[in-house]
Amino acid sequence: MIETLKGYHETVNFKDRPMYRLYHNIDPEDYPPHWHSNPEFIMPLVSGYTVMLHDTTYQLQVGDLIYIAPGTIHHLIAPPSGERLIFQPDYSLIGNLPEFSSISTLLSPAVVITPQADPELSSRLQTLMLNIEREYFGNAVLSGTQIYSMLIEMLVLIGRKFSTMTTHFDVSHDKQQEYAEKFVDVCEYINEHFTEDLTLDDVAALSGFSKYHFTRLFKQFTGKTFYRYVNLKRIEHAEKLLTSPSATITEVALMSGFSSLPAFVRMFKLIKGYTPTEYRKLKDTWKIRPAQ
Repeated sequence: MIETLKGYHETVNFKDRPMYRLYHNIDPEDYPPHWHSNPEFIMPLVSGYTVMLHDTTYQLQVGDLIYIAPGTIHHLIAPPSGERLIFQPDYSLIGNLPEFSSISTLLSPAVVITPQADPELSSRLQTLMLNIEREYFGNAVLSGTQIYSMLIEMLVLIGRKFSTMTTHFDVSHDKQQEYAEKFVDVCEYINEHFTEDLTLDDVAALSGFSKYHFTRLFKQFTGKTFYRYVNLKRIEHAEKLLTSPSATITEVALMSGFSSLPAFVRMFKLIKGYTPTEYRKLKDTWKIRPAQ
């Protein structure tokens, strides 16, 4: 299934389907630790499937679905026999959708939907994945558009589910939706300006909240402090830039919003567990430690 692997970086070949790739995978083959710039959906159809992300192992059962965020190193272990759908859409298209980049941070590094935890959502996602498979291997007119519309529905359903689960504003019920919408806008603003000199005071002022109130609500919405969130976005961006050998480490640091090389190296290692230089030198042995 992995066609182009350099170190840990898989380049997904979309071939004649420029927006996505889908596999009805039946190979009893394990896939080594790898990552790619697009997200991935995996749903077992017959027998289970094991997905390993850093120090977390997910034992998927038939009907479960896992969403793996872009840039996440994962290791796939197949049973002796079985079937599963593996769907890889083009992130460059999804990332341009309004609000998605904000929600994607909340879903990182992965989320799992099971029939036991949410029967209604699980059933709908199973239906969408099977319909995507039918359209993908069929020859109906506008099949690509239909697949893309179902992909968007999946992302909306998963995003709403997990943003609601992770958001617990200590405000009245009537204010919950209002605050959620406001902080989606805040995250979208950060996602568009993280390479600039963003400060807590400036973003709090833009949101209309006092710095104290904003700090508390932002942590409740994202599960992260303001500066942690900003630095995560910068490091995500830096990882993409580091795949190009033409950019020096210093250039990557500045293009990612860091004011100095030492600050960049320190934050990269704090979040990823290894330095930018080590990242570029990773070869055949999985030496990556989980992010803290």
